[in-house]
Amino acid sequence: MSDHNNIRCGVVGVGYLGQHHARIYNDLPGCELVGIYDVDAKAAKKVAEAHGCKIFDTLEALAEACDAVSVVVPTDKHCEVALPLLDQGCHLLVEKPLCSSLAEAERILEAAKAKEAVVQVGHIEHYNPVMSFLEDAVDDPRFITADRLAPFNPRGTEVGVVLDLMIHDIGIVLQLVRSPIKKIEAVGVNVLCQTEDIANARITFESGCVANLNTSRVSLKKLREIRVFQPFTYLSLDFMNQKGHLLRKVGEGITGLKKEEIPIVKEEPLVLELSSFVDCVRKAAEPKVGAGLGRSALEVAITITEQIQQQMLSAKV
Repeated sequence: MSDHNNIRCGVVGVGYLGQHHARIYNDLPGCELVGIYDVDAKAAKKVAEAHGCKIFDTLEALAEACDAVSVVVPTDKHCEVALPLLDQGCHLLVEKPLCSSLAEAERILEAAKAKEAVVQVGHIEHYNPVMSFLEDAVDDPRFITADRLAPFNPRGTEVGVVLDLMIHDIGIVLQLVRSPIKKIEAVGVNVLCQTEDIANARITFESGCVANLNTSRVSLKKLREIRVFQPFTYLSLDFMNQKGHLLRKVGEGITGLKKEEIPIVKEEPLVLELSSFVDCVRKAAEPKVGAGLGRSALEVAITITEQIQQQMLSAKV
């Protein structure tokens, strides 16, 4: 590593989301944005000029110059980009989902282990201040509903809505419930794409908790909300606006419920996520969302996707 304090960072893929990775690395203390790599020369030029960093011609050259790299390319390209970077000893932040198949996820896990590299998966909601509150407040979840709606955007449609959006809530629920899964039931339909655009999944855990996840990428409005019910407490939180309230049982009947607004200090989740990643690289620490949790969320998402694909095929017959 270059200077003990300065982590040399790079970004592969500086489109819609990757440009923000570059911006944040450029601004983060103890970080140096060395350069970027993108097959789109125009996008690369724009970001390089904005931050005064170098455009690399090959992944290998970027890897050689960096300690840590963000992989922000389409999901189906994650594995082919991540492996050569890991091979050259880079620590990686791979955008979610980790990959589009479990076989690819295993290859990344093995390569990271062989090189003792940090691999963090970009499940950004885990770094949202809302999640920090939930992790403290949720101790015995019985029922969870999560709704995630987004207007249509061609970006991300190389996978269905489960791998594109629902995977956020899958990761959140796995982290909050911390119990083995007993059963998964899912339904979905395609509207604009070949893959599903709307999906609902009901996950039953061994602990008895049930999570109901609703996701759409053909909505007119944006929404990212979660509700958690546990004995004597009901929590309702909004990931997008970083606010929420809880109802606590303090007496009998409906009048015995006391409503409290939740004090959340608003922050940009991507800044929190990248600074946490750089910190893990510096301290050789295990990230909050490591490749293990990334793989678990992927496994559940693939199970849900396969159930939906099966139904869609049956509907056509």
